[in-house]
Amino acid sequence: MGKKCLSSIGVVTLLMILLAGCSKKEQPGPAHQPAPEKAPVPEANQPVSPNTPGAAAIEQTDCPVMGGPIDRNIFVEYQCKKVYFCCEACKEAFNKEPEKYLAKLPQFKQ
Repeated sequence: MGKKCLSSIGVVTLLMILLAGCSKKEQPGPAHQPAPEKAPVPEANQPVSPNTPGAAAIEQTDCPVMGGPIDRNIFVEYQCKKVYFCCEACKEAFNKEPEKYLAKLPQFKQ
């Protein structure tokens, strides 16, 4: 029984030594420089207003079918321009009669 106890202690000690060597050590490197600040971009499903940073690229803020805020993940390309919608049902309605909604879209006003 004494040899089993010493063997177990030896195995445990060996494992502790091996595991201690695996811990990540910080290595000196170049001084940390913060990344340059970027303007926040609105997340999907969030209303986009003209005052939102990064909104300049998106003129359209309302769904042409229902009039609600757009989801930037739901869109079609019509006459080489993106048209955004609030939901898939509005996208389908637009695809059936696109000319009906063009007057509501700033990207098609001249």
